[in-house]
Amino acid sequence: MTNKTIQTFNDLEKWLNERRVTEVECLVPDLTGVARGKILPREKFYEDRGMRLPEAVVAMGVTGEYPQSGPYYDVISPIDSDMHLRPDPSTVRIVPWATDPTAQVIHDCYDKHGKLISHAPRSVLRKVCDLFKAEGWEPVVAPELEFYLVARNTDPNTLLRPPIGRSGRAETSRQAYSIDAVNEFDPLFEDIYEYCEKMELNVDTLIHEVGAGQMEINFFHAHPMDLADEVFFFKRTVREAAMRHGMYATFMAKPIAGEPGSAMHIHQSIVDQHGDNIFSHADGTATAAFGHYIGGLQRYMPSAMALVAPYVNSYRRLTPNSAAPINIEWGHDNRTVGIRSPISTPQARRIENRISGADANPYVALAVTLACGYLGMKNKIEPKPEMKGDAYLSPHALPRSLGESLDWLRRDSDLNEVLGQDFITVYTEIKEVEFAEFMQVISPWEREHLLLHV
Repeated sequence: MTNKTIQTFNDLEKWLNERRVTEVECLVPDLTGVARGKILPREKFYEDRGMRLPEAVVAMGVTGEYPQSGPYYDVISPIDSDMHLRPDPSTVRIVPWATDPTAQVIHDCYDKHGKLISHAPRSVLRKVCDLFKAEGWEPVVAPELEFYLVARNTDPNTLLRPPIGRSGRAETSRQAYSIDAVNEFDPLFEDIYEYCEKMELNVDTLIHEVGAGQMEINFFHAHPMDLADEVFFFKRTVREAAMRHGMYATFMAKPIAGEPGSAMHIHQSIVDQHGDNIFSHADGTATAAFGHYIGGLQRYMPSAMALVAPYVNSYRRLTPNSAAPINIEWGHDNRTVGIRSPISTPQARRIENRISGADANPYVALAVTLACGYLGMKNKIEPKPEMKGDAYLSPHALPRSLGESLDWLRRDSDLNEVLGQDFITVYTEIKEVEFAEFMQVISPWEREHLLLHV
């Protein structure tokens, strides 16, 4: 029995028995994509299906802080109420690096009335997928996730550096698509692939990206919830494997100055009830829905930036001529635009959102990019003319900071409605706390250039 065939709690029990599991990691993805939850003995997991956690656990910032007051507490109970957690049997995976047979299971969050907690990331993605389902559509996605391998770094004040490979040397130049540069870390990648195989993750190809020590993993296309779960698991897996080899793996959007940032490019298409791609006519030409989907991304992605570029560091990635977009132009086979249509057969016609960073919560990033396309098709939003040249020559059309992005997101009533007002309130209030904390930090640049010169 594989995890893909597990649909019921009886199936789950059989799976755990077959693998003689003794412990279960009960996981809940929070707003940042961090795994929260509890580790239970197998017997306790069986007894405690429906365990509880405070509802604020999925509504905290990356620093673990909360707002002291304000609209946040119109959504989150000030008395710290419990959520009721239910395991999703289809998400069960083995923990391949554990000493004893251990399983990990993602849980959904419900209130005491049995209603999904609206600000939980999985709930938001499920809400958007249900909108497509109501139209007779099914989204199909395939993320491309970039990350850096860096030398162990225990001092936040020390700059990150590429790790030492098999040759005993670190990369000092860019090695895009280099097989030999990947082979420098063969022992690590052998473990990563072994872990992914044991976890039945849907990974496709691994390549070396442009930056020194920068890699990219591609996922096979599947349903958005399945892929969000897999990205969530993959991030845990890569970080764990890297530490076992004396290095770190980071999904920061811009970890190293002077090197390209890391993105999570999201390929997306929509199929109808017959499994046909609604972006293509029978004769292979593009449909109106294809254009409207692009139009929706162009109209709403600038307002959605705080969801796909969620940290102050995220905006360091979005600079000209750095393999990252600065606007929402679209084009066929054009990597300078924010919205790209790759070369494909008509049945595989898809749209690639190149704006999202690798640091984004995969549930939130997939939910919002699908929401933008959905609004485009529902409102029949026409796209701008195709960009056939260098999009970096066009004006910057995206927010330039987290603070600006939060203002844009709050003002967009359409996104607030589709994603849920409670979610937007919790998310923006948390991000304001993070932004305020960052603004209390004085950077080395300020000390170097302002201390004695102004």
